[in-house]
Amino acid sequence: MKTSIFLFNHQNQNEKSLKNRLAKIVGFAVIFLFSLTILSTLLPLGKNVAFADEIKVNGKAVYLVDSATGTEMYSSRSDDRLPIASMVKIMTTLLALESVDRGEISLDEMVPVSDVAASMGGSQVFLDSGKEYKAGELIKSIIVASANDSCVAMAERLSGSVEGFVKDMNERAKALGMNNTNFVNCTGLPVPESYSSAKDVSIMFCELIKHPKYFEYAGIWLEDFVHPDGRTTSMTNTNKLVRFYNGCDGGKTGFTSEAKFCLSATAERNGLRVVAVVIGADSSKERFASVSNLFGYAFSNYSAKVIQSKDDCIENSIRVLGGREKGISVAVKDDFKALVKKGDDGEYKVHFNLPATVKAPIVRGGEVGKAYLTRNGEVIGECPVVSVVDVEKARYSDTLKHICDEW
Repeated sequence: MKTSIFLFNHQNQNEKSLKNRLAKIVGFAVIFLFSLTILSTLLPLGKNVAFADEIKVNGKAVYLVDSATGTEMYSSRSDDRLPIASMVKIMTTLLALESVDRGEISLDEMVPVSDVAASMGGSQVFLDSGKEYKAGELIKSIIVASANDSCVAMAERLSGSVEGFVKDMNERAKALGMNNTNFVNCTGLPVPESYSSAKDVSIMFCELIKHPKYFEYAGIWLEDFVHPDGRTTSMTNTNKLVRFYNGCDGGKTGFTSEAKFCLSATAERNGLRVVAVVIGADSSKERFASVSNLFGYAFSNYSAKVIQSKDDCIENSIRVLGGREKGISVAVKDDFKALVKKGDDGEYKVHFNLPATVKAPIVRGGEVGKAYLTRNGEVIGECPVVSVVDVEKARYSDTLKHICDEW
């Protein structure tokens, strides 16, 4: 009896042990699947996603790009349509500086401030209604201090009204290929149907940083904004990285309760300039840390290699017809760079497509052909080829001299 009882107890213990093991296995499986689900929501999605030990970012959407070639380095939900808060002012600033370049307004022009502009809330420099301010100072206050009142004053000056300016903003966005963007105001203050994407923000920011004047203002850390009556408003740069990240010289922050914490910034090291965008970070600290990590990832893993320098001329490469000179030397308009990833052993070459002859007159810097950059035989970029000299039309005496020289 005892033996049978012993055997019975032994069987029950085996069954209990088996059930316990099965329960543990099922439990571990549930925990594992749950962990995968959580990780899938935390880890960045999209192409060219780096491993977690390479880069740490916090935000709803993230994008990292080489500004020179437009090559994507890192992406997470970069086409998602999201509110971007004051990063809207990137387009406001771009249109203002483009108007300056076209001569439609000068930086010294006095711009009147309306009651509407002076009454704007949020970030501002407290403009006086009915007073006039230099356009350059208004643009500076937008770049440095994210001034909403200055945005409206410039919008009214450039397009006649804020509504007209917003229309111009959307037209420029469309021309730049920003297909996931819709502007409703020029400030980024919360309003329905106002959105953009991390990739689109990078597109307009890459366009903005083509303007040297932007960097003159973007690097200012602390400055007093002087009003017509002599009073001052202290401006502190909203982009902390211009002071605390080596190589960062520009950027635009944004925050609303809908958009959360946003930042688009640029940094340059050893000829490599990149643009990073973070939308919807949980805190101001997180947005700056995320962009810093994106910069670090770029500079640790990529380099800008000059394949063809703009200073390297191709001597007398094109014959000139009807000119005072027989031929012209040419060069690429800008340094032809390739974005090279660490460990890349690809073969890079530059191929020139030039005409056999050109007609005088020739203007120095005028485009005369194209150059194409290839990697392992595949075209990855192109650049204008320009004349490095001026060539006037030949005079009668020049023609006689040429005939005598060839006789």
